[in-house]
Amino acid sequence: MSAQKLKPSGVLGGLLGLLGFSVLAGVLVTAMVTPAIAVTSMTAQGSIDIFENLPDSIKIGEQSQQNQIFALRGGQPVQIATVYKQNRQVVGWDEVSPLLKNAAVDGEDRRFYSHGGVDVPSIARAVVKNTTQSANGTSGSSTLDMQLVKNILVQEAFTTKTGAARDAAIKAANGATIDRKLKEMKLAIGLDKKYTKKQILLGYLNIVGMGSTTYGVESAALQYFSVHAKDVTLPQAASLIAIVQQPTSQNLSNPKNYPANKLRRDQILNAMLSEKHITQKEHDDAIATPIASYVKLSTPSNGCRTSTDLSAAAACDYALNVIRASDKLPVDMGAAPVVDSLGASTAERVANLDKGGYKIYTTINLDLQDQAQAVLDVQAPADEARFKLGATANTVEAGTGKILVMAQNKIFDDGAAPGATATTAYNFSVDAPYGGATGFETGSTYKVIDLANWLSTGHGLNDLVDGRGPHTYAASDFTATGCDAAIPATYKLSNDGNSGGSYMTVKSALIGSVNNAFMHMAMQQDLCSIRDTAKAMGAHRADFKGDLNAGPSNILGTNEQAPLTMAAVAATIGAGGLHCDPIIIDKVVGPDGKDLPGQPVTCNQAISADVAAGVANAMMGSMSGGTSSPANPRDGVPIGGKTGTSPSSHQDWVIATNTKVGSSVWTGNWDSAQTPLKRFTNPKTRQNYYSSSRFAIMKTVMKAMDVSGTYKGGDFPKASAAILGGSSAIVPSLTGQSSDQAQRLLTSLKFQYTDGGTEASGLPAGRVTRTDPGAGAKVPAGSNVTVYTSDGSLSTTMPSVTGLTRQVADAAIASAGFDPSKISYQWAKGNPLPGQSDSVCIVQASNPSSGSPATKTDPVTLTVYGKPDGSDPGGVCPK
Repeated sequence: MSAQKLKPSGVLGGLLGLLGFSVLAGVLVTAMVTPAIAVTSMTAQGSIDIFENLPDSIKIGEQSQQNQIFALRGGQPVQIATVYKQNRQVVGWDEVSPLLKNAAVDGEDRRFYSHGGVDVPSIARAVVKNTTQSANGTSGSSTLDMQLVKNILVQEAFTTKTGAARDAAIKAANGATIDRKLKEMKLAIGLDKKYTKKQILLGYLNIVGMGSTTYGVESAALQYFSVHAKDVTLPQAASLIAIVQQPTSQNLSNPKNYPANKLRRDQILNAMLSEKHITQKEHDDAIATPIASYVKLSTPSNGCRTSTDLSAAAACDYALNVIRASDKLPVDMGAAPVVDSLGASTAERVANLDKGGYKIYTTINLDLQDQAQAVLDVQAPADEARFKLGATANTVEAGTGKILVMAQNKIFDDGAAPGATATTAYNFSVDAPYGGATGFETGSTYKVIDLANWLSTGHGLNDLVDGRGPHTYAASDFTATGCDAAIPATYKLSNDGNSGGSYMTVKSALIGSVNNAFMHMAMQQDLCSIRDTAKAMGAHRADFKGDLNAGPSNILGTNEQAPLTMAAVAATIGAGGLHCDPIIIDKVVGPDGKDLPGQPVTCNQAISADVAAGVANAMMGSMSGGTSSPANPRDGVPIGGKTGTSPSSHQDWVIATNTKVGSSVWTGNWDSAQTPLKRFTNPKTRQNYYSSSRFAIMKTVMKAMDVSGTYKGGDFPKASAAILGGSSAIVPSLTGQSSDQAQRLLTSLKFQYTDGGTEASGLPAGRVTRTDPGAGAKVPAGSNVTVYTSDGSLSTTMPSVTGLTRQVADAAIASAGFDPSKISYQWAKGNPLPGQSDSVCIVQASNPSSGSPATKTDPVTLTVYGKPDGSDPGGVCPK
């Protein structure tokens, strides 16, 4: 509400009444203008007491604005989505047209540049007018400073409070009470003392409501005129400022609001003429310009469902859900790496995302994504109406876990109408807590995990196993050490297609995907050990409802898992046994323009490189002449693969890997009816879904990787003679486990356990430090393994040294038990820190980071502010 209302709005007089309004004016004049004058009125004196006890400082601060999501195309980041709670784009002074600045001042507060935050003459005039006008005809007195104060208070309520507390704060900021008006005035006076008029006006233009969820002149100009705020015409500028008086009824989203907007627009144009900011001709031309002639609406794009590349909408949503995910999701059950740079807790990350201003750069490669989407559209039509057909293609970079492709046949749309068939609110690729379904049975793709465990326990690819079936197994045929495995009294199993099978090598069993061969292998393994290998390779339940099941049927893939999980499992083989958690957020740029880290690359050596080479050897056989061969691009690039089908044949898979990536393709019926895909023919290709779709999709996906060059694989490492022959066992990695855990695992793998005693270590006391032979060593099956544990003597915690001088930081580090001679320094550009005139010699960061567990013998690196160019300041920083 303006300080010089050209049309009365009735906020103060009608709501506060004559007495309250007169008191308000008296208080302001007495307390702010002539405080020495004695006040005899008890009412005025009480109001002055209230006024003096009110806060007098408020900060313009950062406003809630848009977040931008990016993916890669041609190796360069391109924006794919805008996400916000409030549609605001904060702009600088030079990015706002002078026409808008003059319109705001002339139309809302003509004495803006001369008053000190509160316009006393306007209050006095309002008192006089309100003594003679009804509640529906009063004169306003709010300056731009006061309007900015109110908007800041409302925005603070939106961004810092929730539920009833937020509603109460918003109501208080908008309330029509003397106390609220006094507070607003005092804060406006403080604002005017703290900031320049230029800063106040720009703050107002960036924060003011412009209708619905649109805030600030930049977003409003783009929405209503499809131009930037710096490019608006005179009538457009006046129309924008006209909105602020009544954002609901005077915004330009609907032609029915045009008459009200024009009335206020023309008043503002008159004021601009009166203040000589426009000529008579400019005024007359603008007055004669119909609003409809310059309105060009651009619908605000908010959310991943409005992505400029709809094939990446699901990936976009996953990135946001990674940020919003609960801190309570267990890491050992598959929780995605957290983006700590956006906050230490879920609440903090969500609050920062809601406040906005972030640029989130994903790892998605749109060039590869588009090719995956194109083949999905053909091989798994989104409009298939006979059953609920779902399909995904996911690719993960080996050695980093970066998600390159996350595509699905049904375009992601979390605002789709009920009953929509071509879109879905599910991201089929991911776990349930991240917007996914509850996962799908993986079928025989799980056999690569079974094989990895087989080779890790001293067996070989050329060992003979019994693949004959059907066969009935007894509970006594299996062992399960260290976990709760559901083993039935009897378990009857047939091979695929009820084939009879025979004695065969383990490699042949994987190539032919022979069920009974793998069940006979399991009789020589430990069911809990197989499960542990699966977990090490990243396998976990998509519903997060407990650990992987470890019964006999589970080695054939009855645990429900997400397609992204299986792509990461495949990538583990291609990376030489190194499993990396899938990540999609590469980096973040904060509202201040500074780069922030994305999800950390988190990897573990799940299986040895030699075991991985053995698994890849068998998977290449599957791709060259086994069940996976229809998915082979046959472009000369080495590739391994494995198929899978759920017991009821309603979920079909193929996973594949080269040395650069791992991919999974899932096609399935996500209806609980579990209708097998093999019953249906694709109307687009005239081929059976079961026998063709998954293979055609994978072939396209992996060929695209090879053609890209960057992700073209090379030769897989050769498997050793021990892996091929099975004459040795691999010592597992036990570091960090308790001695009891280590003994149970070694016993389950048929090793002999010997306690080697304790030794100095930074690990917690009682935790395994090393083994002899070491982890990954190939030894005869049944060999003795000596296990050494930590005495805890070298364990410590890195102190918090950020913000300290180098000298003080060195002392703190030494006090924590670190060796001072192992402290090294690297220099950063010296910029003043908040509240400091000089940051030279101040610690910016440390490695290890503050509060992290460490070993006293670890080296410590401090990043210290140096000269402005980032060089060593020399003797300026005392040691």
